[in-house]
Amino acid sequence: MAQRTTPKRWLPLEANPDVMNQFLWGLGLLEGEAKCNDVYGLDVETLQMVPTPVLAVLFLYPLTTQSEADRVKEDSVHKQTVGNACGTVGLLHAIGNVTSEIKLREDSFLDRYYKATANMDPMERALFLEKDTEMEAAHSVAATAGDTEASDNVNTHFICFSCVDGELYELDGRRERPISHGPSSPNTLLQDAAKIIKSMIQKNPNSMNFNVIAISKTTEGAQ
Repeated sequence: MAQRTTPKRWLPLEANPDVMNQFLWGLGLLEGEAKCNDVYGLDVETLQMVPTPVLAVLFLYPLTTQSEADRVKEDSVHKQTVGNACGTVGLLHAIGNVTSEIKLREDSFLDRYYKATANMDPMERALFLEKDTEMEAAHSVAATAGDTEASDNVNTHFICFSCVDGELYELDGRRERPISHGPSSPNTLLQDAAKIIKSMIQKNPNSMNFNVIAISKTTEGAQ
């Protein structure tokens, strides 16, 4: 059977909370449930300015020789089969791990996606996403809605930090499995993720191309 030699590539999603909010709301996240917010610094005082409770944290960082070497050393299997889909994959990870805490529109894309992929392994989910034309179209709209000119020639990558069953997990579409960073809780998720993010930034002291976005449960959606 002939195999595709050129993997599918999407335009990258901008690290822009407004763009991500419109994207998620369009896919089925109810507007009153959760919202993406910029994290302007990783010190204690600045983190306290982020709306709580924080459901997940997205981190955009530059791909460097060092970061790629670290990834390959740990595993070399890619579960993300679409180029530049990391922003969307990060959002899917973020929302997918908190579906018990937030409401999705019934029969919306996100509602159908999580139900359809619930029993799939990571590679099956990746291939499901690759073939989904509805998500591809929605991603394309979001990718062209940012403040910067869209280009598929980027050297940055999104990952997601989530608290699941009392542990902080790093979820990366290019990794073989979730990476556990030890004990955490919904109340300390942001602070715990910030510690890991700081250590990653320190490995790339010459780069300023970092962005941190927190997905917080909104006041009107909170119980």
